[in-house]
Amino acid sequence: MTEELMKVGGIDLCYETFGDRGARPLLLVMGLGGQMTWWEDEFCEQLAERDFFVIRFDNRDTGRSTALHGRSSLVKSYLLRSSPYPLTEMADDAAGLLQALDVPAAHVAGVSMGGMICQSLAIRHPGRVRSLTSIMSTTGSRRVGLPHPKVLSSMLAAPPKDRDGYAESLLRTFRTIGSPGFPFDEPRLRARALRSFDRGLNAAGTARHLSAILAAGDRTPGLRELRIPALVIHGARDPLVNPSGGKATAKAIPGAELDLVPGMGHDMPREVWPRLIDGIARTAGRAGS
Repeated sequence: MTEELMKVGGIDLCYETFGDRGARPLLLVMGLGGQMTWWEDEFCEQLAERDFFVIRFDNRDTGRSTALHGRSSLVKSYLLRSSPYPLTEMADDAAGLLQALDVPAAHVAGVSMGGMICQSLAIRHPGRVRSLTSIMSTTGSRRVGLPHPKVLSSMLAAPPKDRDGYAESLLRTFRTIGSPGFPFDEPRLRARALRSFDRGLNAAGTARHLSAILAAGDRTPGLRELRIPALVIHGARDPLVNPSGGKATAKAIPGAELDLVPGMGHDMPREVWPRLIDGIARTAGRAGS
């Protein structure tokens, strides 16, 4: 369980693995501005205990992966579908990491933007994806999955540059977008924030991620062509990606299972971990050997 760097398509991706190399490969993809450590160690260890070889990584422009360049304009991204790099390149990063690790195909699970990346990965590189679990994500259609206006300001504000200030900022964000049906775990989230700060923040990279999301097209036609086991998990109380996004995703993928979790917002409370892990394992099981 040691962080390593892998050269993929001209950039370095920081990754870490859990479990037996001979177990079922599972690639975990985190969302907007989130580092791979937001897939918490214990969560990954529990997946490894379910016969998975777990791979988590920092997306480009996040954590210890390569920080790129390019100005992002959210207005241009939305109106002109223009961004420093497209979401599809982030999907290609994931495919390249699997190839570099000599993993022909993997089960994949992604959260929020990570779900979008996993959807694009399955569409663009179908031979690399054995099953798909899309968590609190959406299809890219601008008619579904829209955020509640109250959360936008907290998501667009620049984070403080000092360690404690960043932690307080992240806590405020998750009080806004988190799960009202479950206890707010301040010590766990503070520890996550401090670990992220120590690994390295990249506010400009998060803005480029958001540009890529806004510029992306509707993946619904591609999702309709998928022929893999798929599970869509979404919080019934998600204020950042409205549950309509999860419902549309499940409707688009043939045979997909939809699991709407009561009380869950745009986070993954520990109380929901068993449901998430069971779902990932159940969906992988549908793929066979």
